[in-house]
Amino acid sequence: MQETGIIGRDEEKLLLKGILANTKADLVAVYGRRRIGKTYLIRSYLKKHIVLEYSGIHNVETAVQLTGYCRALATQLNNNIALPEVADWFAAFELTARLLQKKMRRKKVVFFLDEFPWLQTPKSNFLAAFEQFWNTWASKQHNLAVILCGSAASWMIQNVVRNKGGLHNRITHKIALQPFTLNETEAFLKSRNVQLNRYQVTQLYMAFGGVPHYLEQAATGLSAAQIIDKACFAKNGFLYNEFTDLYKALFDSADRHFKVIRALAAKPMGLNRNEIIKACKLQSGGSTTALLEELTASGFITPYVPVEKKVKDSIYKLTDEYSLFYLKFMEANRSGSKGTWVRLSDTPTWKSWSGLAFESICMKHIPAIKKALGIGGIYSETAIWKSKGNSIKGAAQIDLVISRRDNCINLCEIKFYENKFSLDKKYAAALQQKKYIFQQETKTRKHLFITLITSTGLQANEHSLGLIDQQLTLDDLFIPMQREG
Repeated sequence: MQETGIIGRDEEKLLLKGILANTKADLVAVYGRRRIGKTYLIRSYLKKHIVLEYSGIHNVETAVQLTGYCRALATQLNNNIALPEVADWFAAFELTARLLQKKMRRKKVVFFLDEFPWLQTPKSNFLAAFEQFWNTWASKQHNLAVILCGSAASWMIQNVVRNKGGLHNRITHKIALQPFTLNETEAFLKSRNVQLNRYQVTQLYMAFGGVPHYLEQAATGLSAAQIIDKACFAKNGFLYNEFTDLYKALFDSADRHFKVIRALAAKPMGLNRNEIIKACKLQSGGSTTALLEELTASGFITPYVPVEKKVKDSIYKLTDEYSLFYLKFMEANRSGSKGTWVRLSDTPTWKSWSGLAFESICMKHIPAIKKALGIGGIYSETAIWKSKGNSIKGAAQIDLVISRRDNCINLCEIKFYENKFSLDKKYAAALQQKKYIFQQETKTRKHLFITLITSTGLQANEHSLGLIDQQLTLDDLFIPMQREG
């Protein structure tokens, strides 16, 4: 199998390899946010097996979709010989079955429908026709794999993965494609001959996240600040207008989504469901639940369960790096002046914000953190923690709590500095106090380790000795890792 040009995606490639090797019909759902590389993965890995591919067109009438689809049938399956017009999607899929039958005699073939949600136009009966196509014919073809791909992750989950109609329990495999990890981002940049050290790669990640199409904006010989400046702050920059386009392409009525995103951007520590409802003036009910699920499924927000709380008490945080970066820096700096980010990235505002951004990155790299700590094989639960606070004890917050089955807990303190981090007497006392308050409020009997995660390491001194049990650096976050969940 040719894998040239595909960085990372090891689990996904293994799954696709298995699909090609088996002798049964497969119906595969592939979803993930826009520009994450879904189409590239399928086309690149399965290029020798795809015999029919069609991509839905956004916001056009059914007749236009059908015309384009039948043209693809003629070009790809009928030797460029024109086909008779079809009246509806039922007839289109009946024709598809006849033409595909001729291609499945020697090897397993792939029928790839990209931007699947866009094909379901009003009153088109597209989904019903596809359900009939799969259930009455395609599911019986042992040499056929049908791959359904869409950027509208919430639509794909509700209408395909969790379908309660004709596709109920018909999906054989699903791929929820995630952004690159730091390790994959570094490999991707190197494959494009962009040589940056890991501090610079992390700075780039804080603005672009692990979105491959965004990372393609990086050019050889430029610093992270220069790359960000060109892509985000120049009026012709690739990401200059991406924020609005991104959400409107994924959600039909994006106004409520924008409200939630902005509310969470204003509260880096996150908000619970009731706080989101109040801040955004939403109705308490199923529509808000669906809204939060849509943003979560699309990878923009992440719910975290606080220590000793239940799922219903989850704190939602905005965790899409580009959205955070846009709302913090880009929206207020739209002049298009060259060097805007080079100037902004040297301000106290950025230094403060980068610490929060680094915390978010660490939360996405917990498997790497556990591996570096030597506890990758130990079952553990991760959470955030904030004390109740009172006049006697004061308030305290711990960036990341790793509660382990071996009766230990890592209390992780996360700091992003260009130089080595040094503890002074005041900060050391604050860490001791945090540990004490955590133990008092949670009443845990587990042993507590204070774990420091920094970008460039710890400068050991009399305040850190005997207090910091383990320390990790940026290099530990770049460890190859298998995602959890």
